[in-house]
Amino acid sequence: MLWIQFIICVVIVVAASSVLSRYADVIAEKTGLGRAWVGAILLAGVTSLPELVSGITAVTVLNAPNLAIGGIVGSNLFNLTLIAVMDVAYQPGSILSRAQEGHILSGGLGILLMGSIALAPLIGPGLNGFGVFGVSFISAGLVVLYLIGARLLSTFQSKRAAEVLEQEAEVLHYDRISQRRAFLMFGGAALVVVITGVWLSTLADQIAAATGLGRSFVGALLLGVSTSLPEITASLTAVRIGAIDLAIGNVLGSNLFNVALLAVYDVFDGDKNLWAVMSNANALGLIIAMMMTAVVIVSLIYRASPKTPFRVSWDGVALIVMYLGAMAALYALS
Repeated sequence: MLWIQFIICVVIVVAASSVLSRYADVIAEKTGLGRAWVGAILLAGVTSLPELVSGITAVTVLNAPNLAIGGIVGSNLFNLTLIAVMDVAYQPGSILSRAQEGHILSGGLGILLMGSIALAPLIGPGLNGFGVFGVSFISAGLVVLYLIGARLLSTFQSKRAAEVLEQEAEVLHYDRISQRRAFLMFGGAALVVVITGVWLSTLADQIAAATGLGRSFVGALLLGVSTSLPEITASLTAVRIGAIDLAIGNVLGSNLFNVALLAVYDVFDGDKNLWAVMSNANALGLIIAMMMTAVVIVSLIYRASPKTPFRVSWDGVALIVMYLGAMAALYALS
């Protein structure tokens, strides 16, 4: 019964994400705010709600911080593996060979943020717990790094997103849909995403207890994958319309935002020290995510990754193998 509920929840998330994507586009057209702003701010924020809500629920209601951290780790790992999926969907050639080199900046910032978190189990609770009001200075540093990185990325990302989305404006028109209906549908879909986020975290914790698997593994596999469904929908849609930079930027940008969410979890964890209880399994998952990001960066620079007979490039094969290795390692350590 637990698995049936989980599958139903996943289907709802996919359906709600599709509605969000469409009506975000409608809102951009009706309000004149522009698809770049709506896509980068409004839609990106809402599609990250499953990670935010499920993680807060895990640390406050379920008292399962490693489930929350594992959800972020698994989401980042799966998002990077999504590049391999997009590579299969994209024809002709390698998808990373067609992407702008500016994504190297996003990848490098992702490695920096994930590396900062992976240090937590190594430096010990005495140091990583140093902070005020239950909020570690690691969390504060994480927020500062994210804000600096966001500022560095803003000019490039805004320019590229505007170029892509302005081209779509010539094709997509929503004359028959009112602005009021657009906001109501978008708000309703966002509410569904929030509710399913809570439901997902509860089901994942129950599955961990029922199967005897560790919360780090269940968080990384089930919660991480399921909360990444909005990003999957958005990225594959972008690939289908030829917006390659939008798709790659969505993956790497979502990973940056996901890591910053850990600081929010630390705040909601109250006087407890989120980093002091972080498992070695989650730290290992972050290190593998850093290695996968490095593969993406190398491919963006080298730009010569021919496709295999299975329609996936060699960098895509590397990402898939590393993801499967990460899941195997997390299972062994659970």
